[in-house]
Amino acid sequence: MVAAGGQAHEILDDSLGVLKIEDGGFPAEIASIRQHHGEEPVLLAGMIGSNRGWIEAPYVPAPASLDAIVAAIRWPQDGVGIVPGVSYRSGRDADVMRGEEVQIFGALAEELAPRDGLLCHPGTHAKWVRMESGAIGPFRSVMTGELFSTLSRHGILIDRLQEDVFPNDDFRAGAEHGLAHDDLTAELFSIRARYLLGVGACDNASYASGLLIGADVRIGLAFGGTGPIALIGRPDLTALYAEALRLAGRDATQIDGEHAFLLGARAIAERLT
Repeated sequence: MVAAGGQAHEILDDSLGVLKIEDGGFPAEIASIRQHHGEEPVLLAGMIGSNRGWIEAPYVPAPASLDAIVAAIRWPQDGVGIVPGVSYRSGRDADVMRGEEVQIFGALAEELAPRDGLLCHPGTHAKWVRMESGAIGPFRSVMTGELFSTLSRHGILIDRLQEDVFPNDDFRAGAEHGLAHDDLTAELFSIRARYLLGVGACDNASYASGLLIGADVRIGLAFGGTGPIALIGRPDLTALYAEALRLAGRDATQIDGEHAFLLGARAIAERLT
């Protein structure tokens, strides 16, 4: 529940995801929510608007303004809207996002992020977005979070990547390597080789995370721009990216992703009234 000021009035959390709801089961889930909260308007965002969700809310092509997003909302029921995602195409370059657009426009609504400039949304698939006059312009996704998760659960590095990640000296060493070198997969294997040969004790999880994030940041900075970079997401993730950006000589502002989502939901709702 989002209050008029954009604060969370109440939060319900469960393990259900789009793929765990049976075909035709979404109306029942909405009915359950309404039983708890009453007949309040409902805004849905993320994968529920994908081709594997309730109904598909087609992507809005970049450059995508907040007004364009609002105009493309799909309404599977009265008072239930599904926010569309954003797509980007240029030649062979192609990318998509769903859900991040709500957070981005929430950050813009409170002037937490620039109308023109570079922002980053760390996560499973980090998004680097160039904002153009308050609209989502070209963007690129990087599978950093998914790669780290996969490496820590499968393959030869699984035993080396079970510790928590911290922005410590090993993280910084990994980030500096990732920023400076284009040898990500080779350096990942070196983590195992150094362990087997006893070459330097290391917090391997933090080093590997730094390595991946450093490579991620190097890709993102290729989008250009010289001003501070807005980081939107979980505070623990934005802190890691902020440290990597500091090592790259760039300033960053950190914006809590949950707060940005609530602000974005309010901004969308205001345009619907």
